[in-house]
Parts: sequence; structure tokens; C-alpha cells
Amino acid sequence: MQTPPAIEITRERLQNQGLSGPGFRSPAHAVRALGAVQAQDFFGAKWALGQRVPGASDADVEAAFQDGKLLRIHVLRPTWHFVAPDDARWMLELSAPGIRRKMAYYDRRYGLDEASFRLSNRTLSRALAKRQFLTREELAAELGKAGIRASGPALGHLMLRAELDRVVCSGPRRGKQFTYALFDARAGKSPFKTRDEALAELARRFFASHGPAFDEDLSWWSGLTLGDARRGIEAAGLRSRELDKVLYFKATRARRASVPLVRLLPNYDEYLIGFKDRRFFFDAAQFGALGRGDNVFSNHLIVVRGRVAGGWRRTTTTTTVTVDARVLVKLGAAERRALDEEAQRYARFLGLELALRVATG
Repeated sequence: MQTPPAIEITRERLQNQGLSGPGFRSPAHAVRALGAVQAQDFFGAKWALGQRVPGASDADVEAAFQDGKLLRIHVLRPTWHFVAPDDARWMLELSAPGIRRKMAYYDRRYGLDEASFRLSNRTLSRALAKRQFLTREELAAELGKAGIRASGPALGHLMLRAELDRVVCSGPRRGKQFTYALFDARAGKSPFKTRDEALAELARRFFASHGPAFDEDLSWWSGLTLGDARRGIEAAGLRSRELDKVLYFKATRARRASVPLVRLLPNYDEYLIGFKDRRFFFDAAQFGALGRGDNVFSNHLIVVRGRVAGGWRRTTTTTTVTVDARVLVKLGAAERRALDEEAQRYARFLGLELALRVATG
């Protein structure tokens, strides 16, 4: 059972995340407020934004992405994130050196060195300057013409490095295919930030949207060292409080809002994946059936009163979305009604009819 301080932390996190209270004005506003939104599952990440923007539809989030109001790049931890265009440059300047170091072993494994990356970056830049938006397969063909044999993981590493070097970023989708564009054409011209200014800004964004949280949470979320996380906290002038003899931080005080009974959160949702310390919303011993370690967060998860209570899957046709929910705790009548309403909300987001199936245990 959660203690009163833990209940208060859960309540504040839900509101700061936009999962209770008024939420955010638009998908772009949500991404800017959250700092970055993990997005390797593009469709799940769109619902993560839909959860936080009242009345938003899948088409609204898609339009924001198509128009370049959201970029999808590798930043912070080396995985896809949605970021605001004018945040992309300073965030990459801050996190790219660490990601390059983390990727160095794998680069060598695939025979990629600095000369390879320089040639690849030049080739990608020239191709996109001519044709503006190109798919990964089209860019692989351009690399092949330049004598760079790129496919599979090696191609992925070349594209990742081009993002880190601020050569390319996401373009609009072409049908169901993702495209790349020149970074300077899509990313904003944000003012220069010193390293301390960037660390402070990242800390403020994180604790305003994810707080109350610990310094180790910021380190995990950002991919930065604990030392850099603490340096950002200090530069941002954030004050600490104590819970269970551990210091935590927050950038704002959330106004009191009711805790939502049920949320159907997508995989890698920021409310769950954005923390190293997950004791406030997840009992690993109780829910081991959902997955081990971080693998559990590759599932869509049911959250009841701020706590993980099960998992769900989606299956879509042209007219219907089927939600299969597996609940691992006993739901009261109000919570079961809230689960039905939440599934209906997801169907409305997609513009589809709902078929809901609920299993227990």
C-alpha cells in the first residue's frame, strides 16, 4: 500500500504529465512541455500525445508530425523521441557526444569509422538538398552510388550518426513510409546554449513534467551521467525535499486534480518509462507475468489510480479497433466503467468502432 507522500507524488506526476487535470493545448505543446517523448513505436507514441491533449485525434497528431511541428529523432537515450523543432539542436548538442560513445563499439562491429561517416553525411546531405524528402531505402541507394554498401544494422548506424551530427532528421510520412529531411530545413534555429544552460533547461523541463522525481530519474531519462544531472539541477536552482531518506526534486507545484481511475497507456509511455525508480506505480513482483525488467514497458499497460494493473493489446481493421485488456487486480464497479470509457476514448481517437474484451488474472 502506498504511503501518503507516495500518493501525493503519484497525483502530482499524473497532473504534470497531462494525464489528469486540463492536459495540454496541442500535440506540439505536449511535446515541448514534456521535453521529449519516447517514440520508437510511432503509433503508440501518437496515442501517448492523444492521452494528454483533450479531444485530440490520431489525425491531429499525424498532421502535426507531417507539418514538422514534431520531429522524430534519436536524442537523449539512443532511441527515437518526439521533440519540438527548436529544441532538437541544443538537445542533440548536449546528448550526441554520449550517444556516439555508446555506439562506438557497434560502429566498429559493422566496419564503420569516421571516414565512413564523413562520406555518408556528405552523400545524404547532397541527396536531400536535391530531393528534399527521401525514404531510408532511397537514401541507401544514394549511399550505394557513392560506394557505401549500407543495409541492415550498418545502414541504421549511418542514419543514426547523421542525426547525431545534425545532418538529417525526420520528414513527413509518404503514405506509410517514413522519410528523412535535412536537419537545418526542419529544425528550428534555437539560440545557442552553453552546456550549463542546456543542462539547466533539460532539468527544468524534466522536473516540471515528470516531477516529483529523483536525480537518478533525470540521469536515466536523459542518458546523461548522474554528475551532469546533478549539475543541471544545481544550475536550474531546483530545491530538494526528502522521501524515505532520498532527496527528490520538482520544478513546479501541480494544482490539485483528481487521480484518473483508469488509463490505457501505450508502450514506453513517459509516465512509466521516464523513471529509473518505478516503485510509485509498479510492483515488479506482482506483475512479473507482464514481462521482466524494462521489457514490461514494451507492452501497452493499464494504469488504475496511477498504478500499473494489467496490460492491453490493440488490433485494427479499416472500421474497428479491438482492445484486449488483461487486468491483474480486482476492479470495482466504478473502475470497470472507467476502463470501458477509456477504451471508447481510444476508439474515438482512432476514428474507429470499438470491440472490447476484458480478461482477469
